[in-house]
Amino acid sequence: MTRVTVGLGDRSYPILIEAGLLDRAHGHLASFARNGRLIVVADEQVAACQMARLAVGLGDVAVEPILLPPGESTKSWAMLEQLTDRLLALGVERKDRIVALGGGVIGDLVGFAASILKRGCGFVQVPTSLLAQVDSSVGGKTAINSRAGKNLVGAFHQPDLVLIDPTTLDTLPVRQVRAGYAEVVKYGLIDDPDFFDWCEAHGSTLLAGDAGARTHAIVHSVAAKARVVAADERETSGTRALLNLGHTFGHALEAETGFSDTLLHGEGVACGMTLAFRFSAHIGLCPIADAERVGRHLAAAGLPTTLAAAQVDASGATLVDHMMHDKKMDSGRLPFLLARGIGKTFLAKDVDLVEVERFLDAERQRMDALAS
Repeated sequence: MTRVTVGLGDRSYPILIEAGLLDRAHGHLASFARNGRLIVVADEQVAACQMARLAVGLGDVAVEPILLPPGESTKSWAMLEQLTDRLLALGVERKDRIVALGGGVIGDLVGFAASILKRGCGFVQVPTSLLAQVDSSVGGKTAINSRAGKNLVGAFHQPDLVLIDPTTLDTLPVRQVRAGYAEVVKYGLIDDPDFFDWCEAHGSTLLAGDAGARTHAIVHSVAAKARVVAADERETSGTRALLNLGHTFGHALEAETGFSDTLLHGEGVACGMTLAFRFSAHIGLCPIADAERVGRHLAAAGLPTTLAAAQVDASGATLVDHMMHDKKMDSGRLPFLLARGIGKTFLAKDVDLVEVERFLDAERQRMDALAS
């Protein structure tokens, strides 16, 4: 079993990674049970695949399940209210630990509910999607979406434990695995060109279901994120902001598609990273060969790398308007994650949004020309 620690002083917590951990859940989760039970929140699809397995793994610890609808729309005010009401009805106390069993949507929602319930109670992340295992389950970012944009209402609230069983990916739809793979590639593009080389060499094997490749990618990604979170938990120094590569463009695409299954979060990030590299090349920061290499690899993984592939036909002005609601806005300026090359991402605070509009309009016209 691999153990990675997120070092946050007295709030430090372990991330455990091993195939079959769900089947041995009692040894890791029983200490969190209160009155012989654990409350486990999952969406209906994940519950159908993993809830019974977790219950067997917990042995004599009873599971009190709360099931929610699947999909990004569950990260909403309505579902937050419903979840907190149900938790209160079950008599949750501050010392309870709520288990989030699922992908990023459930992890974000449960974490936020835990952060506000009784002014803060604990929770445990048991991520079942690749995206959640390599990214969203680690670091304590919790949130829901609002009409104004993605993840605009939330809190930093660290889990007590992250339990990652890569075998849960075996029941995941291929599209979801691909979407999670975008977040794996991100770690190579930020500051680890050797890992991007690894992705180019082994990404197809990972996507095909190779257990060794999946575990390697998870361990490497989690270790990278744990280091960043320990150094900059709340994005005060700018280090953690690097983890948002592709998200400013990607969230705008998600907003334009209505935060729906039309464009999954990881798909938005994949397209967003490609656009970030292409924009960096457009303004002379990044070699065009690197931008093309990024797009080529993500496209080969079956991910959208153009506005058309993301099913977005909006103007540059419309997409920039979505960006203006980004939570990273600072004194009316929107920082962007740009790149000087693969593994050379940096935070730019002086980006001209008019130039971003022009770039996005040019991208749209380029795709129209290729289509014709």
